[in-house]
Amino acid sequence: MPYRARMDPLRYLRGYPPHVLTQVQALIDAGKLGETLRKRYDHAGHAVRDDKALFAYVVAIKDRYMRKADPLNKVIYDNKLHVVSQALGTHTAISRVQGGRLKAAREIRIATVFRDAPEPFLEMIAVHELAHLKHREHDKGFYQLCAHMSRGYHQLEFDLRLYLTAQETESAGAR
Repeated sequence: MPYRARMDPLRYLRGYPPHVLTQVQALIDAGKLGETLRKRYDHAGHAVRDDKALFAYVVAIKDRYMRKADPLNKVIYDNKLHVVSQALGTHTAISRVQGGRLKAAREIRIATVFRDAPEPFLEMIAVHELAHLKHREHDKGFYQLCAHMSRGYHQLEFDLRLYLTAQETESAGAR
């Protein structure tokens, strides 16, 4: 694990108020953060194990909430995405000339950590990346769309940050 990661165990929670960080640190110190999340999400596994199933899963969400958005050409798990240095997921529009027209191939890549994460976290990241089809920036409209597509989106985003923190602190403690 990089030295920087050991220096800031709450790096996924930057920007949250100090009282929240204090509560999270207390759970970490007591060794209960992972246990607390497992109780909440243990039952929430999923069968979206490969790229084909992931594509179907994300397209189903898109078709339910964003029928008029451009179609997706590819949705895959990407083991090259690193949670902190890059992102949990990415969305791209690759432009290609096809005949005399310019075509955009829309792709979503989701970090492989979500293959084993509870299903609500996979849904949250899928919704997040789909919202970028309509809103490039993380603005008010972006988060309103996320909340429309996923009930409890903001809580899931926070819990995902806790989940990543717990995974990291538990793996550091196992060394």
